[in-house]
Amino acid sequence: MIKNNQLTLSVQLPDDETFKSYQSAVNQSVCNLLNDFISTKAELSQENTIYGFYLFGIQGVGKSHLLHACCAQAQENQQTSVCLSFSELRHLSVEVLDGLEHIDLICLDDIQFISGEASWQQAVFDLYNRVSEHNKKLIITGNKSVQDLQLSLPDLRSRLSWGYIEQVKPLSDDEKLLAIQFRAQQRGLLLTDEVARFLLTRLSREMSSLLDALDKLDKASIREQRKITIPFIKDVLLS
Repeated sequence: MIKNNQLTLSVQLPDDETFKSYQSAVNQSVCNLLNDFISTKAELSQENTIYGFYLFGIQGVGKSHLLHACCAQAQENQQTSVCLSFSELRHLSVEVLDGLEHIDLICLDDIQFISGEASWQQAVFDLYNRVSEHNKKLIITGNKSVQDLQLSLPDLRSRLSWGYIEQVKPLSDDEKLLAIQFRAQQRGLLLTDEVARFLLTRLSREMSSLLDALDKLDKASIREQRKITIPFIKDVLLS
């Protein structure tokens, strides 16, 4: 059950952020493990059942995308799910986490935002315990390893270390090209190799920035009824 004060959070998931659209060979094993984690039913009778997954990596490697993909996969599995970010949660009461243990898959993004918040760390620790008691799954992301998060609550560090721990590695330039071309194709757009490489060389190489640029180009292309070419990119993004 999601409490009323959660309804103001950004809980709507992007419909194009799935495992299929996460184009990264270097992180394929992470995707496979996440898929297995959320798709395998935990058994209360098994003492070695893993209920938690900690995913870490630098900004821009696609951790939020993977959380959204997990929720999309859970939906396909006819499981309930929720994806929330500590960047928003930290401004609310810790009671916002109450009742989440009734959801099959809980995804919490960017735990580094509560590194200095003792009450929030205790609340997440308590949630982790309730999740295991109710036979559910919890995935948490951060920008650093558990040891480097600077969490002040030893019990929470311990809980994060109990489950799966995986690092999301940065995408290569070739993988970023494939990713933005795939996302463009999903929108019904054609990005040639030349155009995609121009985007990569002239804009920020962070995937979030590239996808924001793609969104602007998509809207401008519809509005002006023009194909996405290098001159068009210059007019829309670089003029």
